[in-house]
Amino acid sequence: LYLLQTQQTFKMGSMNAATNKILLDRYMRLPIPDDKCQVMYCWIDGTGEGLRSKTRTLNFIPKTSSELPIWNFDGSSTGQAEGSNSDVYLHPTTMYRDPFRLGNNKIVLCETYKYNKQPTETNRRRTCLEIMNKVKDQHPWFGMEQEYTILDVDGHPFGWPKNGYPGPQGPYYCAVGSNNVFGRDVVESHYRTCLYSGIQISGTNAEVMPAQWEFQVGPCEGISMGDDLWMARYFLHRVAEDFNVVITLDPKPIKGDWNGAGMHSNFSTEGMRREGGLVEIEKAIERLAKTHKAHIEAYDPHGGKDNERRLTGDHETSSMYNFSAGVANRGASIRIPRTCAEEKRGYLEDRRPSSNADPYVVSEIMVRTICL
Repeated sequence: LYLLQTQQTFKMGSMNAATNKILLDRYMRLPIPDDKCQVMYCWIDGTGEGLRSKTRTLNFIPKTSSELPIWNFDGSSTGQAEGSNSDVYLHPTTMYRDPFRLGNNKIVLCETYKYNKQPTETNRRRTCLEIMNKVKDQHPWFGMEQEYTILDVDGHPFGWPKNGYPGPQGPYYCAVGSNNVFGRDVVESHYRTCLYSGIQISGTNAEVMPAQWEFQVGPCEGISMGDDLWMARYFLHRVAEDFNVVITLDPKPIKGDWNGAGMHSNFSTEGMRREGGLVEIEKAIERLAKTHKAHIEAYDPHGGKDNERRLTGDHETSSMYNFSAGVANRGASIRIPRTCAEEKRGYLEDRRPSSNADPYVVSEIMVRTICL
């Protein structure tokens, strides 16, 4: 559906929607008064996958998100309210430096609340925060590997031949050269926006399928994992605007003999990281084995339907119907890195979450299963 919508937009004239970024820079260099700043409020919409944003001017420079006023938006236009009662509240939670407007300007991630002050259905941060607070003495660390695919404005993978396919997978992973790598400008620009803003981005690489990339966020403790990853996704879409390309987090964007896209989630507690922590890792795997079905349902926004296309047992995935674990096994549900097995401490990698999974949902259920 996403690809069809993109193609329809293209046919309606999106080729003419490209603007001159050099002209934009002329206006962005205009100074603004020292006592004013622009704050962009960002939130997750009613799909649980899309991000929305709008900006307001403040007459002071905020130092923390708690200084920012609660705002609202038209929830009937984002799938989060009825038109007859459409106001949805934005509660600022985590503030970042704005890598697009620069200066004293900010971007803030918000939780969404309905008219009756209850969280919207896609506000999964609230319960995640409650769970993280319950286990804060165990110091849960997360590192998530966000895979994504760059598309042209017509919905075709960026850099692929328009009337065919590139050569088979093999030369593209962590590759170099214009015949193997497509879209590095987007990747490098996104990397810098994350570093500038304060997101805990830890790396990036070209993936197995051409035009597919990955960035890693972490290690993050508790709720900061979900905050940083959602904001990094927002930045990725914003950077793609400037390069007139489209980002898709679809877990299987191209049918056939091509790798899908996941959000491999690395996890550890303080006990796992201590000497002899492999025992705790093995206990965690036993608990994960007993709750496999519940995790599969939580690991994509559609209760497992997206992962049906990806977790087939091929292309470096496990079968979604069977739980498995192994050392250095990329075809298992849970992988123990080789170094962790040798050092007998460290972390585990859950390879089941899809690329479009909600990091709040993933991190919450991992903690519920392993720590609670």
